[in-house]
Amino acid sequence: MQTIRERAIDALNRLAVEEAERPYIRAAGIEALHRLLPVAQRDTHQSRTVGKFLLSLYNGHAFPFPLTDLRGLDKSLWNDCMALLRMDQRPEQEVQEYIENGEQVWSQLKKDWAPRPN
Repeated sequence: MQTIRERAIDALNRLAVEEAERPYIRAAGIEALHRLLPVAQRDTHQSRTVGKFLLSLYNGHAFPFPLTDLRGLDKSLWNDCMALLRMDQRPEQEVQEYIENGEQVWSQLKKDWAPRPN
């Protein structure tokens, strides 16, 4: 059984590793976002899934996303979603801020993929 001091040291070590990985996580997430966005701007089943996923990262309360929808994605798109989600776990800025004219781009995603009121 670990002492409180040993648990604290383990926690600090995990935090240090996490912080050391942060630049790589951020770079992978941004690269994934730049691959996902063009997919979301097309008109396919996968586009709908990716578009809704991106909207959920933008505002999960307004645009809820069922995680089981990820099952329908190609492996490369699924991997990109996971890289972006990993980056967004501890966001440094809003997802749309990583894209030039992000607010305009997300405004169009809302028009394309947001649920329609009945």
